[in-house]
Amino acid sequence: MTALKVTCLDCGQVNRVPEAKLSQGPKCGTCGARLIDGKPHEIDLRTLEKAAKTDDLPLVVDFWAPWCGPCRMMAPQYATAAGQLEGRARLVKLNTEDHPQAGARYGIRGIPMLAAFKGGREAARQAGAMPAPQIVDWVTRAV
Repeated sequence: MTALKVTCLDCGQVNRVPEAKLSQGPKCGTCGARLIDGKPHEIDLRTLEKAAKTDDLPLVVDFWAPWCGPCRMMAPQYATAAGQLEGRARLVKLNTEDHPQAGARYGIRGIPMLAAFKGGREAARQAGAMPAPQIVDWVTRAV
């Protein structure tokens, strides 16, 4: 049985989860938070960098800001896509206003911008707001 490394989005601890248990709501061994729940989680830059580098499960990041109309418009679509991709990828959000250094670190030129990470590196990126089916399709092809 293959175990995948998955970073807890609450405490930052790396957990090993048997692949067969990904759909059973695994919890962090340190803080007890659910590791995979089909919801987009707001994370900070430190957690993003650790999860993007460490996780075996693909990680998709929505770089956004509260003042961005298209970002706010896409938020419910992104949440729907997160539920549809549960167990295949984790979707997270990073507020570029709260973490301005993310723009320079990841070369963000416009928002909303999605970046997919797999195997410790960025696998794909897509700018602009998208409906849930298009997000799911893009993630499926990207990772």
